[in-house]
Amino acid sequence: MDSLGEWSWPGRAAEAVESLPLPPSWVPALPPHLEPAAAGVGAGGSSLARPTRLSPWLVVATGLLSAIVSLAALIALQGPVSIERLVGLRSAQPPAAAPPTPAVVPAAPLPTLVAGSQDSAGSSVDTATYGSAALGASGTFHVYIPPGFASTSQHYPVLYLLHGNDQPATAFLEIGLQEQLDRMIARHAIPPLIAVMIQGGPGANNWRNRYERYVLEVQQLVDRMLPTVATRGERAIAGDSMGGYGAMNIALGHPQRFAIVESWLGFFDGLDGELRAARPTIERQGLRAYVYGGASDRIANPSENAPFAARLRAAGASAHSAVYEGGHTMETLQAHLGHMLLYAGRALADDATPTPATPRPATIAARPPASRG
Repeated sequence: MDSLGEWSWPGRAAEAVESLPLPPSWVPALPPHLEPAAAGVGAGGSSLARPTRLSPWLVVATGLLSAIVSLAALIALQGPVSIERLVGLRSAQPPAAAPPTPAVVPAAPLPTLVAGSQDSAGSSVDTATYGSAALGASGTFHVYIPPGFASTSQHYPVLYLLHGNDQPATAFLEIGLQEQLDRMIARHAIPPLIAVMIQGGPGANNWRNRYERYVLEVQQLVDRMLPTVATRGERAIAGDSMGGYGAMNIALGHPQRFAIVESWLGFFDGLDGELRAARPTIERQGLRAYVYGGASDRIANPSENAPFAARLRAAGASAHSAVYEGGHTMETLQAHLGHMLLYAGRALADDATPTPATPRPATIAARPPASRG
């Protein structure tokens, strides 16, 4: 694999609260109080009239007539009324059933990392395949697990890697990612870290739209599956070629997620809007960036790197750029992989914060014994 391929870059496309029940609407109000009839004023004019004594039968008849009138008024207003409704007794019929409580949908199970064989330094590359909601299809990512992972409970910073057009995610392994990280960690040049290589789709997917959501989905899964330091300051994202574009697009489009970004032989078409939108976050929280191109690159124009780095600095980032010898090839990437890993690792170390130790998660399948050679 000596070429990164070519591409085109099209435009970017309560929980319910239960309230106390009110009285039933059909409960009648108290019947009106009936005052006794009063005699008219006499010829004397100013004397108070004496109440007339009514017979018991008249009192009963008057009460009965009042009840009949009240019942007729109630029926006229609310329709036919049963005896139970009138006196407030519960009907023999069972009350209407409450609406069913929506079923609680359990969270999707976490993917399991299938263990790969360890190298002589004790690191491994494991793989997870899962049903991606973002893609609506199967998603895959590979994880570099640093030496000593099984024997410690420490938390790790994470470097996410996006490949170029028509590459597999394992292209980073082909240019020596695992060996480079092993050596740098052993020399204490960088802190032990986890590296996640995300497998994108075929062709020029741009790492935008659903593939952009896919990267964020994987990031959230990794934080749930592995003992990561789940903070912005200890996440870095990098990529080559189309993946370099994708890394910058995602870092600027979601500045609250990543504090370090690198573009290797990438490009920056159409990212000025994302940079403007990300500026408040960059000014407040910072951003470390490194972009580089190849002097003889005929696909990603190397002259774009320095101006874009300058725009990043104007927004408040600590940004560096370079143009190295070489073209748009895997050889150019391999020649400078160590520099890029060193930059990312040191930036992650600078932003490191202590976290409580926790046991190793159970989402990693048993790993075969290390092969020592």
